[in-house]
Amino acid sequence: MEKKFPYKSVLLVCSVNTARSRIAEGYLRDFFSKNKLDVEVISGGISSHARDGMLISMDAKLVMEEIGIKLSDTALSIDLKKYPEIIEKADLILTLTEKHKKEIQEFIGKDHKVIYTIKEFGGKSGDIEDPSMKEVIFEKVRDEIIECLMEGLKKYSF
Repeated sequence: MEKKFPYKSVLLVCSVNTARSRIAEGYLRDFFSKNKLDVEVISGGISSHARDGMLISMDAKLVMEEIGIKLSDTALSIDLKKYPEIIEKADLILTLTEKHKKEIQEFIGKDHKVIYTIKEFGGKSGDIEDPSMKEVIFEKVRDEIIECLMEGLKKYSF
């Protein structure tokens, strides 16, 4: 069966773009590369405390290395409020929570984008919790992100 993924650009959105969205970005980049699909994958933060130039979480890097995916050592966080063109360019926007989804929708002020939470994309409901500074384990968050992404991708014959 031929693989048909209708989007050319995927944007992953979380609060500050140092952990969850980077895990999802790393996984999708690896997935599309292995499946020889030309899909641009980028991530950013939308919350009021998002800043440009923050380092990617070492914990996020380590849990991705555990599954053979290396996150960039030079990547820095992106505050999407400073770069609306990144949002505009995306064909598909996947957020980590309902709050992020609402923030993106309010920020762009129009409803012409395909926007899902990662859980919605995977046919579920709810949010993927932020593991930073909490009891939530990074491995659990990584596995939950991957599970939801893979469920969503199955709709496209993967």
